[in-house]
Amino acid sequence: MHPTLIEIFGLEISTFGVMLAVAFLVGGWMVAASFERSGIGGDLAWRLVTWGMVGGVVGSKLWFAVEAIARNPGLPLLEPLLSRGGITWYGGLLGGAALVLAAAHRARIPLILTMNVAAPAIAIGQALGRIGCFLVGDDYGGPTDLPWGIAFPEGVDPISEPVHPTQLYESAWLGVGGLGLWLRRSRSPFLFAEYLLLQGVGRLWLETFRTNPSALGPLTNAQVAAVCCIAAGVAGWAWAFTRGPRPLRQAPPG
Repeated sequence: MHPTLIEIFGLEISTFGVMLAVAFLVGGWMVAASFERSGIGGDLAWRLVTWGMVGGVVGSKLWFAVEAIARNPGLPLLEPLLSRGGITWYGGLLGGAALVLAAAHRARIPLILTMNVAAPAIAIGQALGRIGCFLVGDDYGGPTDLPWGIAFPEGVDPISEPVHPTQLYESAWLGVGGLGLWLRRSRSPFLFAEYLLLQGVGRLWLETFRTNPSALGPLTNAQVAAVCCIAAGVAGWAWAFTRGPRPLRQAPPG
């Protein structure tokens, strides 16, 4: 575990922050490549990625902070907001999506196209971001005696016994899934719906290794959000399928 990559003049550069920056850079490149493939200037992609970064970070940290305070009512708001880890994917998805779609609408970029080009980039970006969570010891699973169990004695939430490295489970799931979405750009009727299915199914599975409290019956907050993602993904894919395929078109020659 390497929570701090380097310290310069007393300022710690977090591995989580570095991996988050790498995630947005890789995601931005993917969005730009897809935009150019569709005949839209790649510079617009970086504008959208910037808004996605702002909305994603703010949304994920706010959701994390609200959950943390709900569990510990006396906790100061700034403590979870300024922690070196602590993000929630559904808060980031909502915050990022809201600002990206607003910016795309303002730039007169078709919203369905925006959602489709974002799908593989979001998955790959999350896969990279989860490596950052692993490096700072955040969002791990429950105790395990499996040979790959890892302790995080200096983690965001320290633990000395081996636990499931669910950050790496999710990174592998989304990395492979994101690559699959990238390869399906010319065939999928609605790529973003497939991302929602990928995210939802993966989160339902991952939560079986974690120890989050139940929020709705036997489901945790993350599993409730996952079920909503699956439902939205199925509905979106069915709607798009009835309209016929709308793959990302090739950029016109010249």
